[in-house]
Amino acid sequence: MSAKYKYIIGIDEVGRGALAGPVVVVALALPIKKKFKIKPKDSKKLTPKQREAWFNYVKKSILSYGIVSVPPKTIDKINISQAANLAAANAFGSLIKKFKIKNCRVYLDGGLYINKSKLQFKNIKIKTVIKGDEKIKAISLASIVAKVRRDKLMKRLHKKYPRYDFIHNVGYGTKKHIKAIKKYGYSAIHRRSFCKNFLN
Repeated sequence: MSAKYKYIIGIDEVGRGALAGPVVVVALALPIKKKFKIKPKDSKKLTPKQREAWFNYVKKSILSYGIVSVPPKTIDKINISQAANLAAANAFGSLIKKFKIKNCRVYLDGGLYINKSKLQFKNIKIKTVIKGDEKIKAISLASIVAKVRRDKLMKRLHKKYPRYDFIHNVGYGTKKHIKAIKKYGYSAIHRRSFCKNFLN
């Protein structure tokens, strides 16, 4: 890594395949000199307890990150890929603006892209990396933060929509969740474009 870069920014999303709730994207800035005794992993390979421990580590280490969510209605309107990419660009922009980070390289997990022409800083190198959440520590940490934050949101929403078992499925299409959709129809936070096949 070139010495002129002080940060690696990792960007990842959570909730792409869910039937309900937002897609959440985190852009996290990791100093290139940051050392780890234990390498962070992709959030999908960690237990809830392990994710929470890493999330607390991020907060205690005062690692800078930007977080953006896109609601179900917008996902239905513009599709999930555009929604996730919009959130990625906005999370990155929020991070850069709030913490005034300039000397960085940006890596997105596979499937996420940022249109550089719309960014304020044109000289930043941006790359999408397939399975980046397994290869790049900053992306792994971003995925953990996004997962913890989204799961907590969905569990809070369970109190408002208890029929759909969000406390356990956090919006994903489990058998119990799909059965509830068939029985009760959509809630206000369901992605209708995702759920319509289950109501035919």
